[in-house]
Amino acid sequence: MHFGIFGVGDIARDPLSGHTPSEHERIKALTEYAQLAEEVGLDVFAIGEHHNRPFVPSSPTTLLGYIAARTSRILLSTSTTLITTNDPVKIAEDYAMLQHLADGRVDLMMGRGNTGPVYPWFGKDIRDGIPLAVENYALLHKLWREDVVDWEGKFRTPLQSFTSTPRPLDGIPPFVWHASIRSPEIAEQAAYYGDGFFHNNIFWPKEHVQQLVGLYRRRFEHYGHGPADQATVGLAAQLYIGKTSQDAMNEFRPFFDNSQAYGGGPSLEETKERTAVVVGSPQEVIERVLAYKELAGGAYQRQLFNVDGIGVPRATVLRQIELLGEVLPVLRKEFAADRPAHVPDAPTHASLKAAAQDTRTEETAR
Repeated sequence: MHFGIFGVGDIARDPLSGHTPSEHERIKALTEYAQLAEEVGLDVFAIGEHHNRPFVPSSPTTLLGYIAARTSRILLSTSTTLITTNDPVKIAEDYAMLQHLADGRVDLMMGRGNTGPVYPWFGKDIRDGIPLAVENYALLHKLWREDVVDWEGKFRTPLQSFTSTPRPLDGIPPFVWHASIRSPEIAEQAAYYGDGFFHNNIFWPKEHVQQLVGLYRRRFEHYGHGPADQATVGLAAQLYIGKTSQDAMNEFRPFFDNSQAYGGGPSLEETKERTAVVVGSPQEVIERVLAYKELAGGAYQRQLFNVDGIGVPRATVLRQIELLGEVLPVLRKEFAADRPAHVPDAPTHASLKAAAQDTRTEETAR
């Protein structure tokens, strides 16, 4: 089971101090969060890709490459890589390069993006969002697995005898999670390839999450990748830990009420009850997160927490990461206690490399 933190790199005003961080402050803080996440024992640091204000991470590979040089263990990922507006050739080469720099500590989460104006900035039409995601990933999947690629599709110029460079480290492409909060086509895509499916369930009621994750699991089995309970599932949560439940609610409320994401909608109490906004004491947080196995349809492989953004100041984010590190041993123990032996762990470069070697050995033996 992988536990980690993720963010989208938004710039927002702190409603308590009135301070709005600069782009420079925000970018430098993200590197601190990743380093501290490794220090407290978390497994994953993920950052989104955005090209519009008020977000700063327009180049995740640049940021993650910098972080790779300052860490040694933590797995570096994205909470969105835009498969729709990026050229698949550039994704293939950028993330293979990052994979080499990080000695394999890389995977990525494919997403369509939900900001309409971004599509025409990159010469695309948001109405083609699903077809772009399907075609572009088909090409990316091929580029990472075939040394010489011939390709012709609808959305880019054809490729003839093309080789993307560098090649994936050890011939093992980075593991891919397909992220969606509402599109069954993306769950289907993840299942078809036998990739991971990540539901960012922060804003969604449990019934919706269960439906989409359940679809992915059933289709994973349909395509012959293994039993449904062996599918690779990830979930998200907005997290705030306080000394007591009431302390946590009181401390988090100003950020919630004044945020563009949550403010003006249902109350914090209602949102906490219905969605993956987890605000409470350490014990309450543990109990809420353990209950996510119901959302995931059983044992799952990755749980990411958003402790960053919506105006929460740097010092508070750092403290939240420390508190998450304190509850981490209990979460690990409890998740491991009833995990079926046949359900695989979250993929890593090492595990994928070992599996590939086993496959080659079996083929040689035949």
